[in-house]
This record gives sequence, C-alpha cells and structure tokens, in this order.
Amino acid sequence: MSLLVVGLSHRSAPVSVLERASLSADAQIKLLQDTLAAEPATEAAVLATCNRIELYADVDKFHAGVAELSTLLAQHSGVGLEELTPYLYVHYEDRAVHHLFSVACGLDSMVVGEGQILGQIKDALALGQELHTAGRLINDLFQQALRVGKRAHSETGIDRAGQSLVTFGLEQLADGADVEEWAADKRVLVIGAGSMSSLAATTLARLRVRELVIANRTLDRAERLAAALGEPGGVTARAVAMDGLADELTRADAVVSCTGATGLVLTAESIAAALAVAPSAPDAGAGDSLRAPDGSLVARLAAAAARDGRVADKSLAGTSFGDTGVSNTGTDATLSGRGSAPDPAPPMPAGLEYSARPAIEDTPEGRADSELADACPVGLNDRHADEAAQHAAWVDNAGRSIRTASGTRTTRANGDVRIALLDLAMPRDIDGAVHRLAGVRLVDIESLAEASADAPMAADVDQVRRIVSDEVAAFGAAQRAAHITPTVIALRTMAADVVAGEMARLEGRLTGLDEKQRAEINQTVRRVVDKLLHAPTVRVKQLASEPGGAGYADALRTLFDLDPETVASVSRADMNDPNRGRV
Repeated sequence: MSLLVVGLSHRSAPVSVLERASLSADAQIKLLQDTLAAEPATEAAVLATCNRIELYADVDKFHAGVAELSTLLAQHSGVGLEELTPYLYVHYEDRAVHHLFSVACGLDSMVVGEGQILGQIKDALALGQELHTAGRLINDLFQQALRVGKRAHSETGIDRAGQSLVTFGLEQLADGADVEEWAADKRVLVIGAGSMSSLAATTLARLRVRELVIANRTLDRAERLAAALGEPGGVTARAVAMDGLADELTRADAVVSCTGATGLVLTAESIAAALAVAPSAPDAGAGDSLRAPDGSLVARLAAAAARDGRVADKSLAGTSFGDTGVSNTGTDATLSGRGSAPDPAPPMPAGLEYSARPAIEDTPEGRADSELADACPVGLNDRHADEAAQHAAWVDNAGRSIRTASGTRTTRANGDVRIALLDLAMPRDIDGAVHRLAGVRLVDIESLAEASADAPMAADVDQVRRIVSDEVAAFGAAQRAAHITPTVIALRTMAADVVAGEMARLEGRLTGLDEKQRAEINQTVRRVVDKLLHAPTVRVKQLASEPGGAGYADALRTLFDLDPETVASVSRADMNDPNRGRV
C-alpha cells in the first residue's frame, strides 16, 4: 500500500475555483465514506481549509487511485471533473509526505509560517478517527505532521516570516499603519463564531479594540465567545443575532467575516445602505467634525454663496449643491455623504463656480459691472494659482490604485475609510463589488494572496525546509521498518513456539528434573534461539528502512515459511490498540 494525495490550493487554482470547490462538513464526511468504499483505497483523510482541499489515501494502485480520488473530489465539490482537473496536483509516497509536512510547517500557506494550519490538520485526523477512515498510515502520517509543525515553530523563527491569516489580514486593513494604533479606536463586527472567526475575535481583543460585536447564526455560541472575551480585564464585547447585522453595520468601523455560508453574507447594497446612515457623534456638535477648514476653498465658496444671496442664512443649513456632497451651514461649509467625511476636496461639478457668482442685475448698484462679473467670488485668481494647484493635487491624491488578479481597484486613503472589511471565508462572505463604494476598503483571500506573494523569504524558512527534508527521510525509514516489524514479530513468535514445544517434549523424557534444572534448560534454549535470531532481525530492519527495502519482509516470510495470517494478525492487534494514534 502507498500514500497518495490529490488536491488543489491557492497555489494551483484561482480563487473563483476554490470558492466553488469548497467542502461543507457534511460533504467531507460523505467524501471520506465514499473514498473507503472505492476499490483502490483502504484508509483516507481530507484536509479542507479556506484555501485548500486535499484528499489523502492509502492506495494499492497509483493510476486507479488518482482517477478515483479525482472523480470523488469533483463529485463532492460540485465542480465538474473536466473543469477541476487542470487545477489538481498529485503527490505520491515520499513526495506526499513531504507535501503534508511542508503544509504543517506553514511553508505552503498563503501567509508563510502561519500556525493555524496545525489545528486544521488535527481536526482532519480527528474526523478520520471518528469515522474510522484513518488507519495505520494516516494516523502515523498526520501525528508526525503535527510534531514536525510544532518543531518548526519551536526551533526556528518561522513565526517571524509570516503571521496568521487573521493578523496578516488586519495588517492589510491598517494599510501601513501600526495595527495596534489602528485598532485602538475601532468598533469591530465579527461575523461567525467558528475557528477562524474566534481566532479573529481573540486577536482583536488582544489588540484592545474599543468594542467587539460577535454575530452568529447560533446566538448562544456568539454569546459564549463574547462572554469569554469580555471577562474581567477583557474588551467590551457583546453578541447579536444575524438579523441585527444591518444595524450593527451602521456603527461598525471594521468587519471581519468568516462563515460557512454558501452565499454572500454582506452584499454591496447592504454596505451602501449602512454607509448612508450617519454615525452618531455624542462628543461633537453637528457638523463640527466635518466642517471645512476656515479659509479653505470649500469654505470660501459657501461664504460667497451666502454673501451673494444664493444661500440666505444658517436657516438653510443642509442645503445640498446637487450630488457634490457640499452643504451649507451659514458661512461654514460642511461635507456630507454616507455619514462620514467623503474624499478630500471632491471635484466641483461644472458650473458650481458660476452659480455662486452674482448676476449683474442683482448687484447693489443695479448696473453691469464687468469687473465684478469677471472676478472670482472667492478670490481664486492668478494670485492664488499656487493654491489652485495644491487643490488639484489634493483631488488627484484622494485615492490610489491597487493591482489585483481581477483588475485594478481604487481604494481610499487610510484616513478616508469609513468601513474596513476583511473577508476570510471561502467561498467569500462579502460581495467583491463593495470595493467600488467610496469610503470602503476590502481585503479578501485574493488580495491577501497577492500581498503575501512578494513577501521576502527569511533564512528561517530555509531552516524549516531542512527540518522537513530530515523528517521526511526519518518518517520513510520508520514506515519501512514498521512494515517489516509484524514479520519479525511473527518470526520470534514462531521461534518461541518451537522452544515451548521442545521443552514439553524434554520434560516427558527427563522426568527426574527438578524445577531449578528445568528452568535452567529452558533459559539456555531460549538464549540460543534469541542469539541466532538477533543479528538477522536487526539487520533486516536496517535494510528494510532504506529506500527499496520493502522486499525484505517478503523474503523473511518466504525463508522461514511464515503464515501470512499470523503476520496480518500482528498488524491488526497493533491497530486495535485503543491508545495508538489518538489526538
């Protein structure tokens, strides 16, 4: 039997395919059951995370195993085999071991060095044990993968090469700012209470956010998580039901979402609706936080409009100039729109400067005044050309473009973000179209993959790779040695039976022997047999542990005419040990 893994991940498939190929908990169970029912496989495990789906199996035929496992993955993921096949990778025997060990160490993760994968590997093994699909090979493999991953994190600085997906995502939301400073004044909504969402909530609590709100389909689970995070010394945390999302979005500064939903949890329309509701500001007067600075272009425009009768007085506060986002409060101009400060100095629509200019017949003198007609009402003439240039630069720098696999996205400067969204779900929870909304910053799995692709590889990564190579060699040797162990045990059992039979025959002939004499003879005969078997059995284990040594077990069985059923019974007894391979 040989180890085979067939799968796809963020390295082999685009996000759109990974989203569609994601496996629910029920689908994983059915996949494992169907894999064992298939002819080539005798044991199996499935590793399904937000950015990978891998099926591990012990098979007796390589080509038949690849075909069967690929078909099963397509069947249970819901993606057609022809479409899925180009994105699948296959690893066999030592290469399959090397792959899992690399995954366990975080070398194959989207964020190099992240440690959450160890918990996911542990869950995959636990599921295989619960369903009895994990046999000797899968148990040994996944247990060793966990040990290798822990060794990599304890003996190297791989944690410095990358962070958990949650931490890395929050760093991307902070957009270059210190994460702790960025999080300090934030009200954060976490959607979901599973492993990833719980990790996100715990991370945010450690960062001491202002308020943490947990929304989950099962309210009890959200309440337990909120209670744990809000214990004495913790953060302000509370739980809400999913039907309260709309209200919470209007108050949230940031959202982290990772649920098992198959459809969108937050649509572009729901985000736009939340942005349209002005957040409360109990510590500031109306419009104070959004008032245009005295002497600024917008303030002078509003003052000119009020002076020339276009805006009568403060009683007209809130009067809007079309869709510009400019409203008037007496001679103080404020910027309105979706309850927050819009883009710095939004471009003025054509004609705004002329609508603020007084008509000739409305001048106090009641006469044409070409000089007045030609003058800029706010003094934006040649003397202020430098200010005009500065204003243009302000507008030009209001946003920046980020290249992604799906095209170029324009995001707002960090200080202009009304709501920051982190989508860690696969398939995605948040509509990708929200990045087109002003005041929104979206970080999702796809953008995280691009951001981490250019991350420098630390020297610690090379050290981890050496650990993986050494552990793969050791695991292969141990497995090959373990393969011959039942045969060696069967050989020694046969020798013990021969000794017992000969001692029984001797006692029948030498009836005058006392107990001490019989014990001495018995010990002598056993010692002779052990010495004769010691060198061959030690040597055959050494040979069997080397590459290509699998045939020594067959040779030993043939030379000593060992009963195959006896060898198989030793293997079964080992696997039935209740203390073996549990996590």
